[in-house]
Amino acid sequence: MSTVAFHTLGCKVNSYETEAIWQLFKQNGYERVEFETGEADVFVINTCTVTNTGDKKSRQVIRRAIRQNPDAIVAVTGCYAQTSPKEIADIPGVDIVVGTQGRENLIEYVERIRQERTPINAVTNIMKAREFEELDVPNFTDRTRASLKIQEGCNNFCTFCIIPWARGLMRSRKPESVVEQAKNLVAAGYLEIVLTGIHTGGYGEDLENYNLAKLLVDLHQVEGLKRIRISSIEASQITDEVIEVINNSDLVVRHLHVPLQAGNDEVLKRMRRKYTTAEFYERMVKVREALPGVALTTDVIVGFPGETEEQFQDGYDFIKKIGFAELHVFPYSMRTGTPAARMEDQVPEEIKKDRVAKLIELNQELTLEYAQQFVGDVLEVIPERPFKEDPESGLLMGYSDNYLNLVFEGTEDMIGKICKVKLDEAGSEYCKGTLVRVLESEHLTLNRSEAV
Repeated sequence: MSTVAFHTLGCKVNSYETEAIWQLFKQNGYERVEFETGEADVFVINTCTVTNTGDKKSRQVIRRAIRQNPDAIVAVTGCYAQTSPKEIADIPGVDIVVGTQGRENLIEYVERIRQERTPINAVTNIMKAREFEELDVPNFTDRTRASLKIQEGCNNFCTFCIIPWARGLMRSRKPESVVEQAKNLVAAGYLEIVLTGIHTGGYGEDLENYNLAKLLVDLHQVEGLKRIRISSIEASQITDEVIEVINNSDLVVRHLHVPLQAGNDEVLKRMRRKYTTAEFYERMVKVREALPGVALTTDVIVGFPGETEEQFQDGYDFIKKIGFAELHVFPYSMRTGTPAARMEDQVPEEIKKDRVAKLIELNQELTLEYAQQFVGDVLEVIPERPFKEDPESGLLMGYSDNYLNLVFEGTEDMIGKICKVKLDEAGSEYCKGTLVRVLESEHLTLNRSEAV
C-alpha cells in the first residue's frame, strides 16, 4: 500500500482542503502517515502566502520533505503555490505544483510522475476561475463539529491582502450541493456544522436571487442538524435579511466572528475596508438585538502604515465600546505585491509590539467580562475532548453555543453529546462548570441560557 503525508500551513480553509485532498488519496488506496517520520511515498504540502513569513515557512517545509525522503514524490499546493509557482518549481526535488484550483487531479499527476518523473506545473490563472471546486470531507478528526466550505475567493482587494490573487474572485458553491453535504455530515454523526470559506459572508453574491440568508433558511430543513456556526462574516454582509433569519433561528449559535481590522475611519479607508466605525457599530447593535448574549469575536491589525498613536487609541476605545468577547490581534506584516507594502510611514516594529501587548491585555479583560455575565446560568455544551491540561482528571472540555470554553466533570462517552452545564466560575482561558444533565434526543435550545 502506498503512503502519503501532509503538512498544512495557514488558515482553517487550508486545513479543510488538506482533509479533502486526503479523501482523494484514501479513495485510491493510500495509507496516511505522519509527516515527521519522513517515510511517505508522497508528500503533500499545503502552503500559505498571507505574509512574506508564510512564503518562507512554506519553502522550509518543502525542503524538509525533500531531505527526509529524496525518492518520495513531493506535491505542493495552496496559496503560495498559486501566487509563486515558478519559485516553487525551481526548488530541486519538487515534482508537482498545483495552486488553489484543480486539486481533484492530484492522483492523476502522482501516477504520471511515477511513470515519467517529469515535473508538473499545473497552476492556472485563478482570476479566470468561475466554478467552485467541489472537494468534500465526509468526516473530521473532531467528531463534534464539521466544517462545510460554501464559497471560494474574494472580491474585496483590501490594501494589505494578497488573498484575491491567491484564491481568485468570489465563487459560491451550489445551494443544493451545500445542503446535500450538510445532510451527509449529519448522517455521519455531526451535531454542529461550521460554514466556512475565504469570504464566507459573501456567499451568493455570484448567484441569481440567492444569498447567505436563503442558504441559512434551507439548512434549517436538514433533519438532525443541531447547530449552525458561521466561521466569519463581514459587518457589511450582516444584512437585515441575515439578522431576521438569525432572530427566528433555533440553530444559528450565539457567536459571530466579525473582522474589524481597525477602529479608526482613516485607517479603515487606507485599508480599503467597506464600512465605517459607525456602520460597524450599528450592525453590532442589531446583532445583539437578534441574539441576546451573543459572543462577538474579531480580528484586529495594529501598526498599519500611517497609524498614529491617536488612531490606535481610537481603535482601542472603539473595541471597548463594542465589548468584544475575544480579539485576535495581529501586528501589520508587510506583504510584497500589496498596495500597503508600498505605503509610506511604515510603523516601526517596536511600536507595533507595544500596541499588540496593549490589545492582548485588553483581550484578557474583555474575555473575562463577557464570561462573567453567564455565571449561574445553564448552557448547552458539546464536549469535544478530555481536559487538555490534565487528560486523566476526569474533566471534559467543550464550547457552549456562545463560544465559552467550559471544563466540567464527565465521562468520555459524553463526548459529542449535548450536555447541560451550569457555569460556576468564569475565566479568561476557560470557565469551570457542573454537569446538570446529558440530552439524548432533545433539541438544542439555543439563543438563551437558563438561570438556576
